[in-house]
Amino acid sequence: MTNEATNVTTGQVRLSFVHLFQPHANQPGQEPKYSTTILIPKSDVATMQRINAAIEAAAQKGVAGIWNGARPPQLKTPIWDGDGVRQNGEPFGPECKGHWVLTASSKQQQAVVDVNMNPIINQTEVFSGIYARVNINFFPFSNSGNRGIGAGLGPVQKVADGEPLGGRISAEQAFGGIGGGAGFAPAPAPQGWEQTPPQQYGQQPPAQAPYPPQPGYGPAPQGHGQGQPGYVAPQPPAQPPQQQIDPITGKPLNGGVWGI
Repeated sequence: MTNEATNVTTGQVRLSFVHLFQPHANQPGQEPKYSTTILIPKSDVATMQRINAAIEAAAQKGVAGIWNGARPPQLKTPIWDGDGVRQNGEPFGPECKGHWVLTASSKQQQAVVDVNMNPIINQTEVFSGIYARVNINFFPFSNSGNRGIGAGLGPVQKVADGEPLGGRISAEQAFGGIGGGAGFAPAPAPQGWEQTPPQQYGQQPPAQAPYPPQPGYGPAPQGHGQGQPGYVAPQPPAQPPQQQIDPITGKPLNGGVWGI
């Protein structure tokens, strides 16, 4: 961490309009940059004292350098009052009330870490509304006759989640609880199809259509297939009785007693 007079690390602030992983251009034709808007609570007097001192140090650099010894009579700074209005005259959002507002940016991507100084890889953990500490470097600029102080973005440390800003919602808010939200209904079955409830273990399968009657086999059994309830094996047609033969004489037995 640098000890330069123009460099400040804030206390706990809130972030809005977060573009820390992908560069972003506010207007067409502008150079995309990594940036975030920083909301500093007005109760954090110590942070604002350091920022005001850093802005003054940057102004002295400008006088000695790019401003050629002349301090602008109306020094433009990046600090805005969240209880007032934006540059275009519109009021700030409700999240800005009670805060000082500034936007810091950088052409290079800056480190984003958690409270244990581990790099944050999952980009969904960093969104508009989180609480963080931000390193900012203030510098003088002169652009087409405009002179003032800009805010350069340094490393960012996320310290806590916060209520998402800008309409971001969670999956639970979007889809409700398990099984779908209110009013959820499964799609109807295609016309001409019948829905069959799933078979439960321990239940007998539904009865199948009976076999049609077969000639000589009598009525069709209930159900079908060996092992089904009501199954009766088909019986062959009755055969005429065979003639009994005397094993001694070899002649037919005409109803007499065997061996006589």
